[in-house]
Amino acid sequence: MSTERTLEGKTVLVTGGAGFIGSHFVRETLRRHKDARVVNLDKLTYAGNLDNLRDVAEDPRYEFVFGDIRDKALVRGLFARVQGVVHFAAETHVDRSIYDAGEFVQTNVHGAYTLLDALRAFPGIEFFVHVSTDEVYGSRPGRAARETDPLLPSSPYAATKAAGDHLARAYHVTYGLPTIVLRPSNTYGPCQFPEKLIPLFVTNALEGKTLPVFGDGLNVRDWLYVEDHCRAVEAALLRGRAGAVYNVAGGCEMTNIDLAHRILDAMEAPRELIQYVPDRPGHDRRYAMDGSLVRALGWEPAVPFAEGLKRTVRWYAANKAWWRKVRTRSL
Repeated sequence: MSTERTLEGKTVLVTGGAGFIGSHFVRETLRRHKDARVVNLDKLTYAGNLDNLRDVAEDPRYEFVFGDIRDKALVRGLFARVQGVVHFAAETHVDRSIYDAGEFVQTNVHGAYTLLDALRAFPGIEFFVHVSTDEVYGSRPGRAARETDPLLPSSPYAATKAAGDHLARAYHVTYGLPTIVLRPSNTYGPCQFPEKLIPLFVTNALEGKTLPVFGDGLNVRDWLYVEDHCRAVEAALLRGRAGAVYNVAGGCEMTNIDLAHRILDAMEAPRELIQYVPDRPGHDRRYAMDGSLVRALGWEPAVPFAEGLKRTVRWYAANKAWWRKVRTRSL
């Protein structure tokens, strides 16, 4: 059975809290839990941006710590004063992992190890939520993946995330630690770095540039709005079972070419902006997951794709300075 927890009066360490999903989670946690505190540990790589959290920067319940999750002494110092951990920090872009997987191994594997090993020293920590990805299952041409299915990652990125998943489970089985693994589907929304598919297509369309579609465009992805993703993390940390894995399925599968059409139509931009490009090496054909277990915790996606896309397009149109700045910094 799962145990009902609370965040009231608790301090939560969020790794990667200046990134896309992490910053939304920090903000939502402070908004929804008035007596909770959040410590944000972030190395501020190209995808981390404190501008994402300007609206909470002066909140006395929020603290930013600049640092690396691989820094053992720093991590243990932070673990000594928190009651829960949500681990978002990761290298996540598949194309970058294909070009050079080294940083992915260091952050996604060694970083997860450093955090989990620190967890052993602090039995007062009530939960450790490790946020993974649907990509660990590999391509799913048939039925949707269940949490007990084997992990068959195709990209170096997915392989390193699968390694983190295995470490989280092993630390629960071996040491009895309160680890929970979440595997969400493709997440989108405001503040996402513009190398990812939806913000890339939206920002390119805003500038009249082409939308690069890999291969034949028929690869299928399942889409999840970022606020729904954050609510799933909250459901897991409040009601999830230690040692469990939860698939967080958005329930919105579509091909990449259909996605491109929807974006262009929503922006009233011509479909002629679509440009087919050579396929990515090891490109999975379809991601799909069965999300029954997380729904049993009382979670389900609340934002329909049409609404989430509208919010996302509106945000990028209104925040051109933000994405042009971060894109330039990355280059």
